[in-house]
Amino acid sequence: MTTHLEQYRAANAPLTDVVEAVNDWTAESPCAGWTVRDVLDHLIDTERDFLDQHGIDIGPRPSTEADPASAWKEHSTRVQEVLETPDLAEKSFDGFFGPATVGATLATFYGFDLLVHRWDIARGAGQQTHFGDTELDLIEESLNGFGEHLYMEGICKPALPVSEDASRESRLLARMGRDAAWRSGVNA
Repeated sequence: MTTHLEQYRAANAPLTDVVEAVNDWTAESPCAGWTVRDVLDHLIDTERDFLDQHGIDIGPRPSTEADPASAWKEHSTRVQEVLETPDLAEKSFDGFFGPATVGATLATFYGFDLLVHRWDIARGAGQQTHFGDTELDLIEESLNGFGEHLYMEGICKPALPVSEDASRESRLLARMGRDAAWRSGVNA
């Protein structure tokens, strides 16, 4: 059985590889109005906000100004330490979709965020990244779980049209309002 820590690590490892290969943090991203650094800041800030809401202090926020890749590594290491601590990871709360734990939410909801924003960061930075079958399963399961809330402010843009013969990855990206053919400097 996969633990929440293993789930988070599985989503984080390829994201970290992408982050470490970014050369231009000011490049536009597929997230309208956001640079590649803004997407990384979003990941850090939303996870920190979630943990703070549950009384979990992971220390000072690492700055992404000088070295975004190091900031991400420091941040994600602290999050993994939470997942390694049973009394923190198993802390329960009533979530938006019902009863949840901090660990399950970090692994699933925020794991979804790590996957999707990995694509955003990679594309903005001019890198290629693709989702594996397990990742596509998690993304699809998450999208189905969001239901009507998927298109609320701050979640996903409205779905885009896609051809009938599009790949599963392209169809899921389109469902999240992302164009699989998006390229920095071309689609802005």
